[in-house]
Amino acid sequence: MGKQYPNLIGGAWIEADRSAPNVNPSNLDDVVGVFAQGTGDDLNRAVAAAREAQPGWQRATAQTRGDLLDKVGERLMARETELGTLLAREEGKTLPEAKAEVQRAARIFKYFAGEALRAHGELIPSVRPNVSIETKREPLGVVGLITPWNFPIAIPAWKIAPALAYGNAVVIKPADSTPGSAWALAETLADAGCPPGVFNLVMGRGSQVGEAMITSDHIDGLSFTGSQNIGSRIAAECSKRFRPYQLEMGGKNPLVILDDADLDAAVEIAANGSYFSTGQRCTGSSRLIITKGIYRAFVDKLAARIESLVVGDALDPNTHIGPVANDAQLQQNLSYVEIGRGEGAKLVKGGEVLKAATRGYFMRPALFADVDNAMRVAREEIFGPVAVAIPADSPEHALTLANDTPFGLSAGVCTPSLKYARLFQAELKVGMVMINLPTAGVELQAPFGGSKASSFGPREQGGAREFFTRIKTTYIHG
Repeated sequence: MGKQYPNLIGGAWIEADRSAPNVNPSNLDDVVGVFAQGTGDDLNRAVAAAREAQPGWQRATAQTRGDLLDKVGERLMARETELGTLLAREEGKTLPEAKAEVQRAARIFKYFAGEALRAHGELIPSVRPNVSIETKREPLGVVGLITPWNFPIAIPAWKIAPALAYGNAVVIKPADSTPGSAWALAETLADAGCPPGVFNLVMGRGSQVGEAMITSDHIDGLSFTGSQNIGSRIAAECSKRFRPYQLEMGGKNPLVILDDADLDAAVEIAANGSYFSTGQRCTGSSRLIITKGIYRAFVDKLAARIESLVVGDALDPNTHIGPVANDAQLQQNLSYVEIGRGEGAKLVKGGEVLKAATRGYFMRPALFADVDNAMRVAREEIFGPVAVAIPADSPEHALTLANDTPFGLSAGVCTPSLKYARLFQAELKVGMVMINLPTAGVELQAPFGGSKASSFGPREQGGAREFFTRIKTTYIHG
């Protein structure tokens, strides 16, 4: 069946009673490995190990914590090709995208290695004589992390690295369909000298491991990236326990193309945001809102661009778009293609399953035109290579359409006009605005997150300190 990969609990590699194969979505006959399927009991043991280890990790010097993270970053960089190949095999990203994601994970660890040494606090004047007031930031304690399958090494990295930098102990449950990249991170942390119990990996089903994490009374904070349904459940359980939580739950991101946009550049921006990474990005451009003067020309050019995209094995150097990550996601994508047809949207290009030399989850990117913003394909997150083109009467109408969504993660506008660029920057109801850039493509040093149903709690990446620490105020007389 393949190599066995155990959980990491309290510094020891622990086999589970059950395991499951991790299968390559480009080639269903290729088993990446056989990974432990932990239980709620395993999760509880990991939490106990983290609680025991966390006080010592908090007392470790900032230099000690920073050195560990820097060492992890260096080792990830050295393993770029190895881990990029692993990621491409288990998730379906093309090899260049997968290697870039490994580099991103490495740079996240190195960035937070520096952040560990940047103390943050204030001296506040007191109104009383001989009294001083100080604030400092302290770690939450033990944090639980639940991560998705679409960025299986970058998203764990941008949760793990700040958590450790600020003195927390970590228990992580990665996505069940892509455990290999998280396991490689755990291996790298252990080999770099992470103290036993400070970092723990428990792989397994959400119904067991995830449920035990959500309902644990011994976790001090929980960071989650995934679906709205699970995010709502986490919010309810954490609120009951007065426990901080951080939720990233996707988007239905608009990219607005105005009449004055550079047409060829706008098509490339849309193709990148809508279809690369097989459309499996929460920041992807799933709604293309185009003013009427450029609408038909834009749709025709984007359809031609789709035709030029090669869909195939993630490891094939000629591939532009890899497979859908798993069968459940493929079936969801195909169901939305049928929903769009049923709603009266015009399927301009794609949307069908493709055959390749190997058995895999291959799908041609789809473009719907003449879509009404009230249609389900314009309102519900599909999370695949399916984009919808929505006509707008004017820039102001396009802005109204862009904001008419329950989500609020990312949005973009293509225009050379400073007037309209500033209008959209000011009025878009989202956490991140992209001007003449794809809606997907963020930098690690900047805050990441959205509004409305997309996100809840402090920002991630460049804003991570707000979640992984709490403020303590001290009054001193003398």
